[in-house]
Amino acid sequence: MRRRSRVTPKAVILTTLTLVVVVGGGGFVAYRAVENAKRPVGDSAFTPEEFGKIAGGDLMAPDPETDALKAAAEQAYRADKLKKERSGAAGKGLDWVVPKRAPSGDGFPAVNFPPGSDPSPGSNKATAKSMMAGFGFGGDQWGCLERLWHKESGWNERAMNRYSGAYGIPQSLPGSKMASAGADWQTNAATQIKWGLGYIKGRYGSPCGAWGHSQSVGWY
Repeated sequence: MRRRSRVTPKAVILTTLTLVVVVGGGGFVAYRAVENAKRPVGDSAFTPEEFGKIAGGDLMAPDPETDALKAAAEQAYRADKLKKERSGAAGKGLDWVVPKRAPSGDGFPAVNFPPGSDPSPGSNKATAKSMMAGFGFGGDQWGCLERLWHKESGWNERAMNRYSGAYGIPQSLPGSKMASAGADWQTNAATQIKWGLGYIKGRYGSPCGAWGHSQSVGWY
């Protein structure tokens, strides 16, 4: 008797993402980034075990759908970069932009940035350095964290990935996951850093672990 193969919702999501990146090109960039930025936390085809972790507050647990979105965004970025190089377009370009308003998501409305609050990468780095020990990270981990978040956002709390919609200094996807560290996640660099350090510790163990993963696959 032939065994029927079961097509799971998660498999459909992964297949669709791959096709969109390969075939959709600019449509993926324009549409998915905005939709992903607004996507509610846990709005995916999780197994009961995965959903239980998130319902229990374990927002650092691996999220297969989000990982697939990150991987798809990385593919789209590389495809665009290759296209520009072949056409001889000047400038390397960045894979993130600075939106005019902080994104919404998971019940949070989009908000205007406070007046006069221009991002200060140097100040944000100092804040992160001062918080590292509280998460058990020694000074030997600083170089990895500095490089990781420079690559992800330029240490800009307003940065949004133009391909995936990931937001903030640690590039949370969706950005509203950072609400677990504070209701001001959309505009407060310290809140974003607090969440980001917790995410790194919970998933990769250390900034160097996260940096190594990023260097291997292009995302963390």
